[in-house]
Amino acid sequence: MHAPSASAPERYPSFKAAVHGSEMVIASQPLAAQAGLDILACGGNAVDAAIAAAAAIAVVEPTNNSIGGDAFAQVFAGGKLHGLNASGRAPLGIDVVRLARLPAMPQRGWDSVTVPGAVSAWTALVTRFGRLDFATVLEPAIRYARAGFHVSPSVAQKWREQVPKLRSQPGFEAAFLPGGAAPVAGALFLQPTLAQTLERVARTNGKDFYTGETARRIAAFARETGGALSAEDLRLHVPEWVDAIQAPYGALQVSELPPNGQGAVALFALGVLAHHDVARFPADSAASLHLQIEAIKLAFAEIGPLIGDTDCALAQVRHRLQAPCLQAAAARIHMRQASDFGHTFGPLAGTVYLAAGDRDGMMVSLIQSNYMGFGSGIVVPDAGVSLQNRGACFSTDAGSPSFLRPGKRPFHTILPGFAFAGGGEPIAFGATGGTFQPQGHVQMMVRLYDYAQSPQAIVDAPRFKVGPGRQVVLEPGFPADTVSGLAALGHDVVARTESTWDFGGMQILLRKHGSYVGASDSRRDSHIAVR
Repeated sequence: MHAPSASAPERYPSFKAAVHGSEMVIASQPLAAQAGLDILACGGNAVDAAIAAAAAIAVVEPTNNSIGGDAFAQVFAGGKLHGLNASGRAPLGIDVVRLARLPAMPQRGWDSVTVPGAVSAWTALVTRFGRLDFATVLEPAIRYARAGFHVSPSVAQKWREQVPKLRSQPGFEAAFLPGGAAPVAGALFLQPTLAQTLERVARTNGKDFYTGETARRIAAFARETGGALSAEDLRLHVPEWVDAIQAPYGALQVSELPPNGQGAVALFALGVLAHHDVARFPADSAASLHLQIEAIKLAFAEIGPLIGDTDCALAQVRHRLQAPCLQAAAARIHMRQASDFGHTFGPLAGTVYLAAGDRDGMMVSLIQSNYMGFGSGIVVPDAGVSLQNRGACFSTDAGSPSFLRPGKRPFHTILPGFAFAGGGEPIAFGATGGTFQPQGHVQMMVRLYDYAQSPQAIVDAPRFKVGPGRQVVLEPGFPADTVSGLAALGHDVVARTESTWDFGGMQILLRKHGSYVGASDSRRDSHIAVR
């Protein structure tokens, strides 16, 4: 081979084609999608496949999720939608008095750790809907942990980026920095201790993680290194089956999970847009984007502050989603001027989204996350469990609905989307990227309904991200007159020259006429496995 030329570009624009099939798994890692497909080939259904993929991706994409993270899901089965909130709570022994003295919650370390809920999501879903036993479903993940996997390019990049902030956290270096450095793309990475933990979890249908040997090891490491998480916290954790919040957007019926997640932000923005007929403006035009941007800012301003208090938020959210409130909010948008509605956002975060569908029409929309990349940075050494940092989403302000309390669930950024088209066709969809997620959901539904774009065109299209005040950040690909038109409307436009993590990763799975069409994102290592 010749030596690489300095003048030769390393990458070219990538355009994917939609994939069609009778059974399908879409994930941000090829190995995870393949794990789901293998389970379908073994006679499993969509839930079995989704959990196989979810467990596998917790192993092969540790930079965004783990066995020590949280998960949410929507399952379409038997003609009905079922919602699952498996997010964990703050430890009962958390030192609220000490933390309330801080200007904000710590983003890393033990103070940011909440009870991990992902494993409880996997077991609840397989127990209720699965066709195979839990040990069979987890076998691919166990294999990847024991025998290793070759690190993908985007995972290697994010791994390297997080090392400076996390190297000093208990257990992190020993678990994730072989030879003292992050593995490069293509390197084989093994997690034998995690494999043993997954085997115990598989044998006990998940009970080991919350009441068995793994729970004891997590609690013991917390005691040794200054954490509040206890065996009692793990024992008390229970995932919750919930009714989704559904709202129309034109001919679409869009479904999101209720608080403590931010799905209602997307529904509110879509409800505002329903009063403005977005389709009268061309796709990707300044006028179309202006409406979407303003609606999203209004949604964060109106709905965002309610989400932290799960106990009382739902009634308030449902009230805000009624027509009079949406109409009043829609009237606040000025077509010729960008506004600052006082909206706020949380920090950026890392997440994985996956979808699965089987030949019987069962479909799963699932999202799981550590919150910020590797999460807290803490890794329990004799369990291989890296712990999430969802506690960073609590507030230290006693007047905030998100104020930290023992046993309370934090505000959550992750949301698995589901919708039904005008003909009743079910659509599982999702977007990663922390507070970009509801913004991504809005952009996906606008492109699907107002502009009748195909799933792959929706995923490939350039994206925008609302920032503080009048700021809007644009991905490359928007027409020059759109960029200048937004600036003329008073938007503080930041036009990026390349895409970045904060524009998220999207996936769409749509069933029509008895088969599926799937769209995956070239901005990630996304892959569609199909039968």
